[in-house]
Amino acid sequence: MVDPAADALSLPEDWPVHPDQSLALNRMGSFDWDLDTGLMHMDRTALDVFGMDVTEYDGRPESLASRVPPSESVRLDGMVAQALKSGGAHYGAYFRVRTRDGDLRWTHTQGFIRRDETGRPRRIIGIVRDATMELAESSARREVDEERRRQTSVVESTTAALAHARTVQDVIDVLKDSRGLEHLGATSLVMGLLEAGRIHLVADGPRGSFVPGTRYTRVDEQYPMSEVVRTLAPRFIESPEDFAASYPVLWPHISGLGITAAAYLPLIAQARPIGALGLLYSGKDGFPPEDRNVLVALGSSIAQSLQRAMLFDQEHDLAESLQQAMLPRRIPEVPGAQIAVRYRSARLGRDIGGDWYDVIPLPGGRVGAVIGDVQGHDTHAAAVMGQLRIVLRAYAAEGHTPGTVMARASSFLYELDTDRFATCTYLEADLATGVVQVVRAGHVDPLLRDTDGSCRPVPVQGGMPLGLSAEFGQLDYPVGLLELEPGQALLLYTDGLVEQPGADLDDGTRRVAELVRTGPQDLQRLAEHLCDVVDERGGDDDVAVLLLRRRGGRVPAGGTRLQQHVAQSDPEALRSARHMIRAAVRSWGAADRADEIELAADELVTNALLHTDGGAIVTLRMPDGRGRRLRVEVEDRSSALPRRREAGLSGVTGRGLLLVDRLADAWGVESRGAGKCVWCEFTVPGPDGDPAADRRESHGRDRRRGRDRRRTQRRDPGP
Repeated sequence: MVDPAADALSLPEDWPVHPDQSLALNRMGSFDWDLDTGLMHMDRTALDVFGMDVTEYDGRPESLASRVPPSESVRLDGMVAQALKSGGAHYGAYFRVRTRDGDLRWTHTQGFIRRDETGRPRRIIGIVRDATMELAESSARREVDEERRRQTSVVESTTAALAHARTVQDVIDVLKDSRGLEHLGATSLVMGLLEAGRIHLVADGPRGSFVPGTRYTRVDEQYPMSEVVRTLAPRFIESPEDFAASYPVLWPHISGLGITAAAYLPLIAQARPIGALGLLYSGKDGFPPEDRNVLVALGSSIAQSLQRAMLFDQEHDLAESLQQAMLPRRIPEVPGAQIAVRYRSARLGRDIGGDWYDVIPLPGGRVGAVIGDVQGHDTHAAAVMGQLRIVLRAYAAEGHTPGTVMARASSFLYELDTDRFATCTYLEADLATGVVQVVRAGHVDPLLRDTDGSCRPVPVQGGMPLGLSAEFGQLDYPVGLLELEPGQALLLYTDGLVEQPGADLDDGTRRVAELVRTGPQDLQRLAEHLCDVVDERGGDDDVAVLLLRRRGGRVPAGGTRLQQHVAQSDPEALRSARHMIRAAVRSWGAADRADEIELAADELVTNALLHTDGGAIVTLRMPDGRGRRLRVEVEDRSSALPRRREAGLSGVTGRGLLLVDRLADAWGVESRGAGKCVWCEFTVPGPDGDPAADRRESHGRDRRRGRDRRRTQRRDPGP
């Protein structure tokens, strides 16, 4: 049988009385652990590592329990057991031991396992040594490395944050809000931009550190930022004495801030200075080479970001000025209405968008309101917007119907030969009657705020966006009709108010309706409130808002006119025309004659649709002047004059003009270019319901009827 100790480390006969001198010289102690008996022989150096005397150690590992904390003991036992079980030949570990005075110090052990021919472990021979100094040096190296990594990380993280900065203010916010300056140990910063030979201080801190007279400084003055701009070299100030001696004008103003060091860096982009950055420190007494390299790298990154931001600001200001020039400079006063507008520019991309609004006074006390959005976010979108606004205003002022205004605007945009399209909503409101005609071209529906504060969308049948409808030959824009009661308000807006990334448009509309319901009663404050909410959530699109409220009380008619186009085979348009007539008659104080007026107008429209090749345009007028004569005009494209005839007992047609003659106080026909206009008039109560005025008007009614009938008969003798 092989002696199990044959392969063991050979030791002197009197071991451990005479330990290995080479181990002792290296402050290493040795041990020999007999796994059969459980005894562990340790030399004097090994016992010194554990802080034990020879008389305190009885050869059993349990005697070391007072020196090895329980957590370390459990970890060591587990490691040794794993090595023995897995068949390993050695193990090593760092662990802590407790000295006599209670301090903990690091120790290192390395063990070699001796096994017999069957693989059974019989002995463990190894060394122990004090590793406190070794780990202290290693920790110091790690701290240096960690400091370098931290400084590099500061530059990288700050650069990454600056990559998202679009404006100069964004750059300033990144420097103030990021933890980069805190990691570098700086307590505050100052930053100036070079403008026309002067340095404009754009950022300073902390609060109360601003030095009067330094908002603008010349490059040739004795200030640290002026110096680095002149020399294009950084300036590191390593003591208060250095600061006071180098800059005697500035130091008295900041000496109370506890500044002990400062670093001023030139901000250079494309080989030319654009400004300077100053970092002020408290408690710092110098700048090692590593710190200087990090700060120079940081200054270069900030300079590149600032240059991009300055270009963005310049281009955005140019585009914003262009758009503001395109928008109305003022909103006209409209009797009977309260109007508020608001435009909010979103800094998305390099420029701004083509959102716009307009308010157009129209004849007869009416008002037109426009809200629109040209596709895109650039100066081209703003230029197209300006042209569209002008042509819409021109078409509306010419007296075209809302549907025609929209169709002509679409054709104009298509003929511009641009790849842009636009969405738009246009309405004409008669504030005397409350009748509102609405046309929508691919735009979001308006919202209606009621007198009780409730708010709801107003569905309006729409057509294709401007430009696209002309391209695809679909220029028919249906006209929606609604009645605006006194105190009610309409909200027109662009989609930037309701759109949010990842959110449904209907949800956005409901949120806006709730904001309108709970918002201020004053329209201007409400418009500002809506845009402020978009600012708070960080909207990425422009927003235009237009609010129109019909005031309470009577509004002077002032030659009021309403107009509606009725196309052939369009029953919806015919219903809208009837709705407009009823609302107008009721509002103009002629409710007692509403049935007569509606019936007469319906007969004239029906005649035009049946006996001509095109549609008809229905116009209601309440002219100024003495007397109150409500006038209905139906215009068509046929030059053939109508003929009044008797239908006979079996006839099913021919009674239209007969009904008009019996119902109206006067009627007639006028030539209009290539077509004609058939009109009829009705006497309605005076503006204040004056019975005397009504009687005077009634006395002359028969005389006017006879005179007008004779004129009509001379023009149209009939069969």
